[in-house]
Amino acid sequence: MTMLLTRKSADVQSPQLQGASKLRRSLAGVMGKTLDRRSFLKRSGVAAGVGAFASQLPFNMIGRVEAADEKKEGGKLEVKRTVCTHCSVGCAVDAVVQNGVWIRQEPVFDSPINLGAHCAKGAAVREHGMTHDSHRLKTPMKLVNGKYQRISWEQAVNEIGDKMTALRKESGPDSLYFVGSSKHNNEQAQLMRKWVSLWGTNNCDHQARICHSTTVAGVANTWGYGAMTNSYNDLQNTKCMMFIGSNAAEAHPVSMLHALHAKESGAKIIVCDPRFTRTAAKADQYVRLRSGTDIAFLMGMLHHIFKNGWEDKEYIKARVYGMDKIKEEALTKWTPEKVLEVTGVPGDVVLLAAETMAKSKPASIIWCMGQTQHTIGNAMVRASCILQLALGNIGVSGGGANIYRGHDNVQGATDVGPNPDSLPGYYGIATGAWKHWARVWNVDYEWMKGRFASQAMMEKPGITVSRWIDGVMEKNEVIDQESNIRGIFFWGHAPNSQSRGLEMAKAMKLLDLLVVVDPYPSATAAMANMPVEGVEEKKGRSVYLLPAATQFETDGSCTASNRSIQWREKVVEPLFESKADQTIMYLLAKKLGFADQLLGKKDGKQTIRLGKNDEPMAEDILRNEINKGTWTIGYTGQSPERLKLHMKNMHTFDVKTLRAKGGPCDGDYFGLPWPCYGTPEMKHPGSPNLYDTSKHVMEGGGNFRANFGVERDGVNLLAEDGSHSKGADLTTGYPEFDHVLMKKLGWWDELTEAEKTEAEGKNWKTDLSGGIQRVVMQVHGCHPFGNAKARAVVWNFPDGVPQHREPLYSPRPDLIDKYPTHDDVKTLWRLPTLYKSVQQKNKDISKEFPIVLTSGRLTEYEGGGEETRSNPWLAELQPDNFVEINPKSANDRGIRNGEYVWVKSPTGAQIKVKAMVTERVGADHAFVPFHFSGWWQGKDLLPYYPDGAAPIVRGDAVNTATTYGYDRVTMMQETKTTLCQIVKA
Repeated sequence: MTMLLTRKSADVQSPQLQGASKLRRSLAGVMGKTLDRRSFLKRSGVAAGVGAFASQLPFNMIGRVEAADEKKEGGKLEVKRTVCTHCSVGCAVDAVVQNGVWIRQEPVFDSPINLGAHCAKGAAVREHGMTHDSHRLKTPMKLVNGKYQRISWEQAVNEIGDKMTALRKESGPDSLYFVGSSKHNNEQAQLMRKWVSLWGTNNCDHQARICHSTTVAGVANTWGYGAMTNSYNDLQNTKCMMFIGSNAAEAHPVSMLHALHAKESGAKIIVCDPRFTRTAAKADQYVRLRSGTDIAFLMGMLHHIFKNGWEDKEYIKARVYGMDKIKEEALTKWTPEKVLEVTGVPGDVVLLAAETMAKSKPASIIWCMGQTQHTIGNAMVRASCILQLALGNIGVSGGGANIYRGHDNVQGATDVGPNPDSLPGYYGIATGAWKHWARVWNVDYEWMKGRFASQAMMEKPGITVSRWIDGVMEKNEVIDQESNIRGIFFWGHAPNSQSRGLEMAKAMKLLDLLVVVDPYPSATAAMANMPVEGVEEKKGRSVYLLPAATQFETDGSCTASNRSIQWREKVVEPLFESKADQTIMYLLAKKLGFADQLLGKKDGKQTIRLGKNDEPMAEDILRNEINKGTWTIGYTGQSPERLKLHMKNMHTFDVKTLRAKGGPCDGDYFGLPWPCYGTPEMKHPGSPNLYDTSKHVMEGGGNFRANFGVERDGVNLLAEDGSHSKGADLTTGYPEFDHVLMKKLGWWDELTEAEKTEAEGKNWKTDLSGGIQRVVMQVHGCHPFGNAKARAVVWNFPDGVPQHREPLYSPRPDLIDKYPTHDDVKTLWRLPTLYKSVQQKNKDISKEFPIVLTSGRLTEYEGGGEETRSNPWLAELQPDNFVEINPKSANDRGIRNGEYVWVKSPTGAQIKVKAMVTERVGADHAFVPFHFSGWWQGKDLLPYYPDGAAPIVRGDAVNTATTYGYDRVTMMQETKTTLCQIVKA
């Protein structure tokens, strides 16, 4: 990768910077001054730990920093415990603060999750905008005649509020769209869903829609909850782990600590990926399959498992519905010959993977966005689940379906945040769900209903973030809402993480209002300002940038992939003129006339108090709203006090089981991983491994959820007799608990009188007293959500049995007729959605665009990359975007390593990146990381950013070139399988 750290001298403007690193030149261009290595290291002042991943920082950039002498420095040192704001592993950080200034950091060696390790991003978090010359957005700004001008907060709030009110009056509340953030903490995410609901729309979403919505849908519809079943730590108990669509070594580096500990103990590693990744470098078996063919491969594995009788027959009989249909499909349809034809994987390779998984139990399967971002992502996810059910690997330590999330709180934001089809806790948006949350929020239901265009719109899922551009540009008569989208908030969201960049740029010009709320201006600021060929900007369009505080400048909780929740202490007060996200919500609510409802003021009660500088208090949001209302998934037991106690006593938790051995948290699992049922006083320890019948429910055990009825076509859907969690009074399957079942079983009188009053007419999800959960779990050892079988076959998805379907842009026209995509859908998530018409139109396009283009993550950068590419530590590590191209493909095109090339798309877009000639990809594939922005089809957008706020490293975004395609169930975008051509620039 040496070529990626250099740049031709012809690109350098200043003679004094000839031969300098790109970091130095970029800093000079943006900040007007240079920075040599000695000054750079001296100014950075970061003390990073000596963890296993420190070696990822080059040139010995990690060094020991001695504690400051308090007498000499003249200020008391404080240590604030926080959590890294990047991927979902949940690495803890100790921030050393002096006189209100964050001066250095250490990884937390006591953390059972990161064990004192950091990746490059974690080691550099102090540098994320914590200095005076930061590239952050420092003040509110407004776009005026092509330049961003500083304005006051008062002006910004008043003008934005007036514009919103005018749009509401003209076109209704659904004319506004709100993109939330998976960087928000749980409290901010929940408050934003409340804020949008009080505005009166379901047109809200966040990053999960473009990373793991297919996971949530597929996993939840298989066994009950849409989340990772086990933990990173539990990998140490596995005998085999199969990574499919996950490059954990780069995307979640510290998670690999636990995987490698297992490998040292003899566990096998299988990696299935179109690329030979850094994770594959650690594998015992590497499987190179064609991108988008996961189902064929997984069903091919099941073919061998069933043919050889390797399935867990007893487990399937007791705990799984519909496996007989899967067996028939795998044995008859997915023979080794058919699997080879579709995937390119030889039969002996598939057999070896199947045998290794079957004979090395418990075995774990791990996936990430390589499996989710497809038009059939929901079915791919379900195929992975079915493999684990066939082998009996769900609900056991060392097994599980382990889904690595991409952002620090994408799990929590999905659980309680601004989803377009659900209120917090996956309650949905039917009348009962709204009434439940109206009670929790202390808001009048009828008043809130009146805020929506109608009750029908109140109970209709909104447009997804993956499709907001169509909400703007589609003909009004084909959109299932009164108005097109006229205004949008990008509230902590990177637009370059979404597909169809060309059309997004056009949509931005057609808006009446565009508001960016972010610590960094994001690519939105430049895209909104740059000229777009063939599009005339809408007259009177308003663009505003509002500086949000980082997660280090507020407090609150965040949920790691393994469902453990950690509490972040505020490290420093918001810098510059930034404000915490919840403060901005409050100021806008005040302007728009629903501040009292946002704070839950009613009848002399108030759910949320205001703290310093009008900041709604995170502790109140957690205690009085999330804990009070989120019974479905067990966010009720993790009070602020319990979470803070865990953060102070990390050293007491076992690094394999996550359970505390003695001390003030004795018996708890670290971070009280949800579900942590009942009230905090009930002291549920959290659930380390979901659906584990070997433990009592009050010890974190459980079973599969009864969420799909009790019978299907005469077949019982409840668990078999004898299949139950340890110590349960009911030793057979049973439905979910409500007041009726409690009375039938004679358990009603075990509630207190106060609990009876609250629980009457309720079920375990809507009883705010927690009495039903208390009696069912503590007294009778049963699970409140019932005890059913997992579903190998579903009846509410387009494909009940997962089917391989060719991508819309397929390199195999010969397979399109054999494995066609779905039919076009007239209305899906309020919009028409195309499948077969796009596929047929582009059936032979691989003649012109023969290379499969896929994308993914780098260790150095995160998400859309504006924050990390503005970090001088990280910017030097990866200063250029690039495309991995196979030597054969490169030689056929006359491309040399390190040269600029054009990656051309069937959409007409082209991106300019450097060629990395490598065997990592096959001759028919290419890879581009998705963290870059700041160029537009080869042109630097520096003039279009606010002065001083452009990222150090800028480059073309791969999603400028990605094509149309959405998952049939969730509207997940297809970014992992499209086509391209690569030519010399």
